[in-house]
Amino acid sequence: MDQAKPGQTLDREQLELALHVAGLGEFEWDRRRDVLMVSARMAAIAGLPPGEVTADGGEVLFRTAHEDDRELVRRELQACLGGRTPCDFEYRRNDPRGGLRWVRLAAVVADPGGDCIIGVVQDVTERRLEEEQRHTLMAELDHRVKNVLAAVQALAFQTAKRTSSLDSFLTTFAGRLKSMGSANELLTAARWRGAAVDHLCAAELGGIAPGQTRWEGPELFLTPRAANALSLALHELATNALKYGALSTERGRVEVRWTRQPDGGFELTWTESGGPMVRAPTHRGFGSTLLEQVTGRELNGESRVEYRPTGVRVQLRAGPAAVVARPETVPEAPAARAPEAAAAASGPADLTGSRVLIVEDAVLLALELETGLSEAGAEVIGPAYELEEAMALLDRHIDAAVLDANLNGRSVTPVAEVLAARGVPFVFATGYGEAGGAPSGFEAPIIRKPYDVTQVASAVAQLLRRAA
Repeated sequence: MDQAKPGQTLDREQLELALHVAGLGEFEWDRRRDVLMVSARMAAIAGLPPGEVTADGGEVLFRTAHEDDRELVRRELQACLGGRTPCDFEYRRNDPRGGLRWVRLAAVVADPGGDCIIGVVQDVTERRLEEEQRHTLMAELDHRVKNVLAAVQALAFQTAKRTSSLDSFLTTFAGRLKSMGSANELLTAARWRGAAVDHLCAAELGGIAPGQTRWEGPELFLTPRAANALSLALHELATNALKYGALSTERGRVEVRWTRQPDGGFELTWTESGGPMVRAPTHRGFGSTLLEQVTGRELNGESRVEYRPTGVRVQLRAGPAAVVARPETVPEAPAARAPEAAAAASGPADLTGSRVLIVEDAVLLALELETGLSEAGAEVIGPAYELEEAMALLDRHIDAAVLDANLNGRSVTPVAEVLAARGVPFVFATGYGEAGGAPSGFEAPIIRKPYDVTQVASAVAQLLRRAA
C-alpha cells in the first residue's frame, strides 16, 4: 500500500472530526467478502460489535432493527443495491438498557459493480421524542381549544336564555367570559398543570370592594376542569354580592375559606355578612343553576347554597380528583381586576370628535372595536392589521390609539415609539397574561383579552381627558 500523503492524512482527520461532531457512525459493507466494517461510533449507535464482522448477506444489519422494522431495513437496502441509488431512512432498535432507540441510516453503492456499500448512521432518538411530544401537545391543544369553544358556546346559550335584553346579555356574558379567561391564564402560566385556589380568589375578588373581601386557606392546586368551574362559581357569587348582596354596601363583608378534607379533596365556604336582608330568589337564573348543579359536578363533589337573612352562605365540596400536586411552575398571584359590571356603572364613553387609530391583527375583533368606538362617537383610523399598514397611517392626525401588542408574531413597538414621540396616548390590547406580552418602556394602560369593547372605549376616553 502506498504511503499516504500529508494532505490525505489531514483530509481523513478532518472527516473523522466532522463525523464525531455530527454524531455519525460510519460503516462499509464488502459484499464480495460478505463482511461489514463497523466503526466504534457505528457500534455504539447501531448495537453492533466494532471492527470487521460477518455480514451474513446483510442479516447482521437487519437483526439489529426492531422486529417490526426489519422488513423496512431489508427493503430499503435492497432498493439501494438494485437501483444503485442512495437510501436514507429511520428505524427502531431495541436498547439493551431498556426501551427503543431511533436510528437514521444513509447509504450509497460505492462501486460500479455494486459490491461495496458505504454509509453512516445517527442516533435520532431525541429528535423523534421531541416530534412525538410536539404531536401530543398539538393534539392536546386542539382538544383544549375545542373544549373551550364548546364551553363558550354553552355559556352564551345559557346566558341568552336567562336574560331579557341585549345589553344585559352582553354585560353578563362578557363577565363570565372574562372569568374563564382569567382561569385559563393561570393554567397557562403553570403549563396547564394546575391553578391555585388562592390565585383564583385573587383574580375574582382582588379588584372589587377593597377591604371588604378576604380569602384564606392552605395551598391547593386544582385540575384545569376544576379551576374553570371554581373560577366561574366565584365570579357568579362576586357579581351577585356586588349587585344585591354584602358588597352592595360599604359595611358588607365577604369571607372565603377552604380546608383540606381527609379524602384528599377540599371544602370551600363563601360567607357574606353586613349586607342587606337576604331572601331566597323568586326565580332561578343561570348563576343559581351553575352553582347548584354544574359546579358540584365539575368539582367531583357537591354544592349547597343557603339564603340566610344575614347573608348568603355557599359550601362547595370537591372530591380528590379535583386536586393536583403542586406544579413545577407556579405563577405569581394575579393582579387585581375590576369586574365588568363596575366599569359599566360609569356609563358609556363619549369619544365625539376624537380620531382613534386601531391596530389589531384579528379581523373580527378589529371590526368589533371599530363598531364600538364609532358608536361612542370616534372617527376610526384603520383598522390596521399588519405592522406596515399601521406605520403607513401614522402621518395622519391621531388623538389616541388602541394597539394590539403582537401583530402576527411581530411587536407593535415601532408604532408605539412613533406615537409616544408625538405625545399621542395609546392603550395596549393583548392576549398575553400577566407575565408579559405588552411592550415594556411605555406608560400606557394594558387591557387583556377577552375584553368588553366598552371597556376599551372607557380607557380611551380616560386617556383623552388626561391629555386635554
